[in-house]
Amino acid sequence: MVEMKELLSIVVERNASDLHLAIGKPPVLRIDGVLKYLDVDSLTSENTERFMKAVTSERHQQKIEEMGGTDFGFSFGNIARFRISVFRERGHYGLALRLIPVRLMSLEEIGLPPTIKELLYRPRGLILVTGPTGCGKTTTLAAMINLINEERNCHIVTIEDPIEYYHSHKKSLVTQREVGVDVQSFSEAVMRGLRQDPDVILIGEMRDLATMEAAIAAAETGHLVFATLHTTGAARTVDRIIDAFPIAQQEQIRTQLSVSIVAVISQVLLPRASGKGRIAAFEIMVSTPAIANLIREKKTYRITSSIQTGAKFGMKTMDQSLFELYEKNLIAYDDMVAMSFEPEGMEEKLSGVK
Repeated sequence: MVEMKELLSIVVERNASDLHLAIGKPPVLRIDGVLKYLDVDSLTSENTERFMKAVTSERHQQKIEEMGGTDFGFSFGNIARFRISVFRERGHYGLALRLIPVRLMSLEEIGLPPTIKELLYRPRGLILVTGPTGCGKTTTLAAMINLINEERNCHIVTIEDPIEYYHSHKKSLVTQREVGVDVQSFSEAVMRGLRQDPDVILIGEMRDLATMEAAIAAAETGHLVFATLHTTGAARTVDRIIDAFPIAQQEQIRTQLSVSIVAVISQVLLPRASGKGRIAAFEIMVSTPAIANLIREKKTYRITSSIQTGAKFGMKTMDQSLFELYEKNLIAYDDMVAMSFEPEGMEEKLSGVK
């Protein structure tokens, strides 16, 4: 039977983004967004337990027994690094492994416009990178942190669960803290982090109210804060944050957000039209006095219109981004329409061009 080392080597060789191990099926790779089965026997309960023990520390095995699952980072020698999720399902072990690229990408390689670089020099504020699971948010944030690390003289504090990309000290000093290992929670790490003289704070995920409050407070008190949310689109992101707070607090949060938000970058990953690899499309909202006013006055539904007319500030809607990729023959028509926020408008635009 295939061993864990062999499977990890295959993931790296074939440049798969993910490896899934579940009983009753052979190991499954996700390559360019498509699931592909390896030509080996289906896995048994004994196989998945052996795989689990090959990569999971005693501490994390204990967490699985107590909580039914755990997530952690795993280094495969000097070859690669993985983010691993181990869980129980129907009384057996299952594993999902995400390959973390060793090389940090540049903003240009990711597909972000040069205007984004200017935002990374802001002295304070909140920059949100949003999108569904597996759309490359962590890679985008790592590229931004790396650029700051290379070009700015500052103290960067990252709070992650688990740590995925390792950042060495360059022009900046980088402190990386892992939730569950170095600190108990995101919110606690942010509040304690404020006492560590940070200039830049990266919050791996704003997953609860306490973390959102801490992030907004940090952005207001003179820090550049990066964070992620599982939302799509700038307007929905702002609404999602405000709606997380009790009604009595929402007016205050609107005012705080209108002042502290620097930008919202929403992204999705699509298969390339060539069939090889994937490419990102972005919606980019950069806060202007007009957009700050819309947030304050409960008119977030008009943010998309402001983005459409904000090209000089580096803004673009998701649909504009998708259309540009389609015009360059980088993505297929069906994928463009499937990911579009307003498919009808997209089709009208196309018929107008034709």
